Amino acid sequence: MSALSPAVATPQDDERLMALALAVGQGGLGRTWPNPSVGAVVVVHDPAGPRIVGEAVTAPAGRPHAEPVALAQAGAAARGATLYVTLEPCSHHGRTPPCADAVIAAGVRRVVAAIEDPDHRVRGRGVARLRAAGIWVTVGVGAEQARVDHAGHIRRVTAARPHVLLKMAVSADGKAGRSGPAPAAITGEAARKRVHLMRAQADAILVGIGTALADDPMLNVRLPGLEGRSPVRIVLDGDLRLPATSRLARTAAEVPVWVVGAEDAPLDRERALVDLGIEVLRAPRAAGGRLDLASTMKLLGLLGLTRLMVEGGPQLAAALLEAELVDEVAVFSSPVVLGADAVDALAGRALTRLTAPVGFAQVEQTGYGEDSLLRLWRR
Repeated sequence: MSALSPAVATPQDDERLMALALAVGQGGLGRTWPNPSVGAVVVVHDPAGPRIVGEAVTAPAGRPHAEPVALAQAGAAARGATLYVTLEPCSHHGRTPPCADAVIAAGVRRVVAAIEDPDHRVRGRGVARLRAAGIWVTVGVGAEQARVDHAGHIRRVTAARPHVLLKMAVSADGKAGRSGPAPAAITGEAARKRVHLMRAQADAILVGIGTALADDPMLNVRLPGLEGRSPVRIVLDGDLRLPATSRLARTAAEVPVWVVGAEDAPLDRERALVDLGIEVLRAPRAAGGRLDLASTMKLLGLLGLTRLMVEGGPQLAAALLEAELVDEVAVFSSPVVLGADAVDALAGRALTRLTAPVGFAQVEQTGYGEDSLLRLWRR
């Protein structure tokens, strides 16, 4: 076999091993921002079949990258092997050396990458560098799932904001909660577990100050074994009204809390929140006095967030949909009836604007006991 020949692998091998690399990468979702959560698997194709000699996911906070870790695991076995990776190896010098150089130095014979990296610093340059070094490169295996897994990275480098998942729980009569201070439990335990898994895979959870005041939520992950995966908790709070007695404020030292206030919000209120360990950000107001949502999303992207889960109330949900800042919708529906006095799930708009938004396609419908989940994705 010549040095330029690909390692022996069938298309079925490629699909199966890329599925493994994708599963490895999914294990880091919510932990690697500002970098994508990449999965890498190093495989030796023996006559008896593929043999895995290294696998890794991008480390928390994005460093080190997956490829050099997987190659280090493989050691000398990497020479002549195939690297399966969910995103094109980087070709630029950042806080770490280019992954493409590490692949070349390891003597890998073939690289199978799910998708090219849309980051302007890479965008095909990693693939070109590998091919120039005589490495056989295949791109596109597992691409559909990779685009889903890397949606946050793709959105941040192409639109300068995070991928936004809007999650809502809706009663059988189209309500999101009862009027008054007492929150209503709409969905059951199985659906709530799915919500906590979504939280664990998000970089941050966002609510408006109305939800923070009415529900006094924790917004953390409470699944056994995943308690340490709670994301950053963000409150849109133009006038900086978050109380020091709120559960978010009281636990800011345990799980980070960011509060986004308006540029003209009182400085003394900012100091009080900062004294509690809360990070205070500033964004401009839009017409009507509310925070400008597009500017806020750009700010969160600038700070490195790639995957943002929104659990705000009907006002925030409607505003984000109206501003076309939602990329994914997850609606949990319940047989519970809250009554005519309860709060509509989508303020001032028909429920179909949430459950069948224009420009979205259904990607999942799953039952959770008596509840159901409908997920939609922007086309």
